[in-house]
Amino acid sequence: MKVVASSDWRDDLAFETPTLVAEVSPGEPTRCSVCGGSSEPLPRTELWAVKHRHPKQHGGFVRFYCQTHLPVIQRAPAAPARPTAAKPARRAAPRRSTPAEERPRALCPNCFVEVPPTGVCGMCGTEV
Repeated sequence: MKVVASSDWRDDLAFETPTLVAEVSPGEPTRCSVCGGSSEPLPRTELWAVKHRHPKQHGGFVRFYCQTHLPVIQRAPAAPARPTAAKPARRAAPRRSTPAEERPRALCPNCFVEVPPTGVCGMCGTEV
């Protein structure tokens, strides 16, 4: 079974942008979400729909507001344009010295193990 979120008119609203309710959801008069249930229903041409962000639902939620309770939407200030500065010239990496060539290691002719710098095999005692 595949669970898919349904799509409706609320998905088309932009976040934090007031829109007349009559334009997005025509119908009977309804109430402002701030005025409460005891207030008189208002025509949809006098109500504003605002889609707010929600921390746990990516689709957000929509509230209807009358003109007196319409929230002030604060826009994020535009990022100031940073002047493009000339990039400093790259320094060349220091030159690495070539590794010293290794000389062949001495092996014991009897044991075929590497002989230490003393020249005496640690296994059989043969002097190389």
